[in-house]
Amino acid sequence: MTSATEPIDVALIGGGIMSATLGALLKQLQPEWSIEVYEALTDVALESSNPWNNAGTGHSALCELNYTPEKADGSIDITSAVKVNEQFQISRQFWSFLVGEGDLPEPDHFINSTPHMSFVWGAANVEYLRKRSEALEGHPLFAGMEFSDDVDVIRQWAPSLIPGRAKNQPIAATHILAGTDVDFGSLTRNLFDYLTKSGVGLHLGHTVTNLTKKRDGSWRVDLAVGATSEPHTVNAKFVFVGAGGGALHLLQKSGIPEIKGFGGFPVSGEFLRTDNPEVVAKHQAKVYGKASVGAPPMSVPHLDTRVVDGKASLMFGPYAGFSPKFLKTGSYLDLFKSIKLHNLYPMIRVGLANIDLVKYLVGQLLASKTAKFDALREFMPDADPKDWYRITAGQRVQVIKKDAEKGGVLQFGTEVVTAKDGSIAGLLGASPGASTAVPIMLTVIDKCFPAKKAEWAPKLKAMIPTVGQQLAADEAKAAATIGATAEALGIHA
Repeated sequence: MTSATEPIDVALIGGGIMSATLGALLKQLQPEWSIEVYEALTDVALESSNPWNNAGTGHSALCELNYTPEKADGSIDITSAVKVNEQFQISRQFWSFLVGEGDLPEPDHFINSTPHMSFVWGAANVEYLRKRSEALEGHPLFAGMEFSDDVDVIRQWAPSLIPGRAKNQPIAATHILAGTDVDFGSLTRNLFDYLTKSGVGLHLGHTVTNLTKKRDGSWRVDLAVGATSEPHTVNAKFVFVGAGGGALHLLQKSGIPEIKGFGGFPVSGEFLRTDNPEVVAKHQAKVYGKASVGAPPMSVPHLDTRVVDGKASLMFGPYAGFSPKFLKTGSYLDLFKSIKLHNLYPMIRVGLANIDLVKYLVGQLLASKTAKFDALREFMPDADPKDWYRITAGQRVQVIKKDAEKGGVLQFGTEVVTAKDGSIAGLLGASPGASTAVPIMLTVIDKCFPAKKAEWAPKLKAMIPTVGQQLAADEAKAAATIGATAEALGIHA
């Protein structure tokens, strides 16, 4: 066994967008710190950050209807939509700063303007979308959104949605030019390029096998290196576990009391994809519909323009499924190994309370290829099966956590788990994930480095001018901020 006795300042576990973002923030705030990254696979961004493993929406709630639920009184709750949009604006500001500093390449390598649309059919859904549009109308973060139930207008926005559709079917859509498509795989690789050029060590083929707290407060990180799994250890003053679905297991191995009660529910998925230039040319937007009853928010159907490595394709889905793996490259034992005495009861309570979800997943697993393609035809009625092929999406592990009233709840989102002393932190959960990586990592910094808050505040302000503020409360500042980042990133404001 080889061992590095001198502790490094920061160990980042996982080569995805979260570790890349935290590394970039810390390198800007404390350039002299030693930072090392450990990734089990042969390259970075091969799991959830891979562009074909996620929707790449640039989640800003411009089109995702699950962020604007209808309340019992019929009104629309826009609280989550505003929060997610605020978070994405923070990410945009940090990316803009790095582009301006020359630390990221030309922004079209990772972000492109792509209109965002919501699209529904049926009288009840049309009325819901109308009320949603009215609730967001005039809001500083949703300026420029248009609503229409006119077929000719919708045809102008997204021509592929109309041909073959019944003329008497009620339909409606919203459209906003300020939407984006983000290639988080490219962004992640670009961030790691910046980090390695700045002296950060990137270690591929390094699997973390255990985390042990030492008496001096640092962490012993045990590793298996390469194809031979040669053992190696490093000591780190601070550890971030950004290993996607693998984070739960590693945080459990760390033994920190803060992870007790947490469990995970894995959801797999598939997309349909086409690269046919004629089909792609007819649809240049991200179009989100309404989720089926019982479906998790991450399973909201959407027909997306994707721009990866400069080439446009279309992707439709996701079709949810089930696998006990926590990562695409994981083990079929992942779910079972994660079950502990401290999280067994919350997991049982969640299972009993989410029968609709179970029924939905079973239905998806049993659905025929024809039935799955019919779901695409609800968006694109004249879609031809010969133009489309199936791809496997990334694994998502939804957070299960203790709840005083219900015993356990299934949480659709992300959860930052930190030790009381701030020496270790990890991220659990999924969407909106990558789009909100910067504010999530700012939360990690705030929780784990409180003594540095005053020292780092000026630099954070320079990188992210509105950090700690709410753009929703200031129309002029919102417009100025969105405009400035749009210009820096070469996208529509």
